[in-house]
Amino acid sequence: MKTAAIFALLAGSAAAFAPSTKPETVTSTTLFESTDIGATAPLGFFDPLGYITDESKFVRYRAVERKHGRIAMMAMLGTFVHNNKWTFDGYVSPSNDLKFSDVDSGIGGLFQLPAAGLAQIILVCGFIELTWWPATQLDGDYGVRLGKINNWDQEPGKEIRQKNAELNNGRAAMMAIAGVITQEVFTGQNLAEQFSALHVSPFGDGQGYF
Repeated sequence: MKTAAIFALLAGSAAAFAPSTKPETVTSTTLFESTDIGATAPLGFFDPLGYITDESKFVRYRAVERKHGRIAMMAMLGTFVHNNKWTFDGYVSPSNDLKFSDVDSGIGGLFQLPAAGLAQIILVCGFIELTWWPATQLDGDYGVRLGKINNWDQEPGKEIRQKNAELNNGRAAMMAIAGVITQEVFTGQNLAEQFSALHVSPFGDGQGYF
């Protein structure tokens, strides 16, 4: 019996190094078990439509999610700043006699900028994405550290917690900015104006709390 067990063990070991004839598929469950970043309670590893079929796709989608989350967080920060009418002094476009304070604080302000101004914004974003913080670096870690706040080498657990916080805050910000833009399109009011007028109800005429 012992001899048979040893033979079976050796055969299994040899089979582990044999070339596989069936391509390996990395399932969502396998990926969930292999990562601590992003799979947080209560949903854990959330892929209800089964988009994640292999590790390379998972890495790319996670990079896209992280980048969009960072953009959305900046967008929400910009929403709070502009809704409070905190602007630069002077002109955003002297040739068009357009001051920073003349630009609407909502999404409509984007369309008040001259075409040359929008082109400059796009060029700067493209430069950053291609050279400074390249999108091809899929881990999203560009070496930005804030002293003891990000002393991940000394406290490895902090790295996981902070990266999870970034992803979750980015997810919340993506939903938030999508809601802010949608509400403004339907109501004609920016976020601050809606809350000031208590124009927050999805029912009736939308005036007041339900």
